Amino acid sequence: MTVNLSAVQFASGDVYKAVKSALDDTGLKSSRLELEITESVLLRDEAKVHEVLDKIHGLGVQIALDDFGTAYASLSYLRSFPFDKIKIDRSFVRDLDGPQRADCVAIIHAVAGLVKQLQMGAVAEGVETLDHLRTVTMAGCDVQGFYFSKPVPARQVGAVLQKVPERLRCCSGRHPPKETPR
Repeated sequence: MTVNLSAVQFASGDVYKAVKSALDDTGLKSSRLELEITESVLLRDEAKVHEVLDKIHGLGVQIALDDFGTAYASLSYLRSFPFDKIKIDRSFVRDLDGPQRADCVAIIHAVAGLVKQLQMGAVAEGVETLDHLRTVTMAGCDVQGFYFSKPVPARQVGAVLQKVPERLRCCSGRHPPKETPR
């Protein structure tokens, strides 16, 4: 289960306590929870955010940096915060269809390579076409996007998941990427 956290939630409440209570109340295994934060969260009280993320990560919860590459994140954040996954912003994937394709491919490959060396996962957001899928999987990214499905009601999720392997066959010759559910 993936949950987005905002800078407001960090500023106005005890995020650690809320996460711990949610895990305790629901019985969800901490390893099944992933919290996504945006770079704007890191710009707040950096020491406090770092402490909270370390405590949450200590519970076994996964931490992902969302929308990477579009704001203010320093590469030093990748070393100092307990990220398990970096989500490459959809703007780089979307622009694969335009004149700056070579630049976007280079950025996607560079970020995915860096993230792999740091022993984190890389997810490319905004995958909407077969070309997008092929490009980002060649870079070593897992994928997220409407290529698999637009948002659907909960009762239709099973049918969508049954179609995923068929949509991934284009990537023969390598292990298919994991889709990151939203």
